[in-house]
Amino acid sequence: MPQLKNRQFLDFEKPIKDLYDQIEQLKATQEKSKTDMSSAIEALEKKVIDTKRNLTETLTPWHRVQLSRHPDRPYTLKYIEKMCTDFVELHGDRNVKDDKAMVGGFARLGDKTVMIIGQQKGINTKTRQLRNFGMANPEGYRKALRLMKLAEKFNKPIITLIDTPGAYPGLEAEERGQGEAIARNIYEMIGLKVPVICVVIGEGASGGALGIGVGDKVVMMENTWYTVISPESCSSILWRSWDKKEIAAEQLRLTGTDMLNFGIVDDVIPEPLGGAHWDYDEAAALLKNYLIPTIEALEKIPERERIDERIRKFSKMGFWEEKTDPVANPA
Repeated sequence: MPQLKNRQFLDFEKPIKDLYDQIEQLKATQEKSKTDMSSAIEALEKKVIDTKRNLTETLTPWHRVQLSRHPDRPYTLKYIEKMCTDFVELHGDRNVKDDKAMVGGFARLGDKTVMIIGQQKGINTKTRQLRNFGMANPEGYRKALRLMKLAEKFNKPIITLIDTPGAYPGLEAEERGQGEAIARNIYEMIGLKVPVICVVIGEGASGGALGIGVGDKVVMMENTWYTVISPESCSSILWRSWDKKEIAAEQLRLTGTDMLNFGIVDDVIPEPLGGAHWDYDEAAALLKNYLIPTIEALEKIPERERIDERIRKFSKMGFWEEKTDPVANPA
């Protein structure tokens, strides 16, 4: 993870930054004057932990949106690096090209071979452009489906890591069938014969997330969001301005807790104190410790039963009323 001097802080993380600045000043003074300041430094380090805890307990939905986009947050390839061994990345949709915004391949998770697929954002300007900011084109979703079918062929569980502001909305993407590619993935994922676990590790926006978001288990990391539209876009539609984005984030009910209460996701996985960007190893370990037993449990369920339950899971989402036809069914 980034060194402290290279670390970026969000506005509401300023109290933490101030404490780290004080620690660095004390360390510099200690080095220069050869004076023991270890007790003062230790006290400040404990205060950092308390401050992180207090901030974590008072996060608003908008704060969680900001954390999901934190530039130091681990992305798909970082989780793969920290959780898995022997990762073999597979490329291309066998039709148009290899979409760098979507990555995937076989890997070892514990003692199991899995297919792991996810959207990848860049860590600097050059790689953000290469990865198209995590916004996949149709060939990205078609690559993902190709890899899922390959996993099904070899009877390997599938893990998808969701982190995208949305599918790429460009003209060329629409010409190549963006909507069809996402719809095809949703249709095919419902019937996959192997266990499928979908994890929102950052932004979970709109069809871009749904294109790899249908599984036996759908879970969210603690500081992520999952909804049809970003708070900024929602604000611009309703109020003709981005200034109401905090209100939009509140009204969209987009946090993990909200999604859990709605029955959209199955679990919310905790993150390290202050957010996943503070400790990549711990964040990956928390996710790995969820994935391994969950895969083992799903593999014990008969294939047909697992598929039927997946269909029921998604079919019952939402709120609706069914009215009988009074002519066809007279009282």
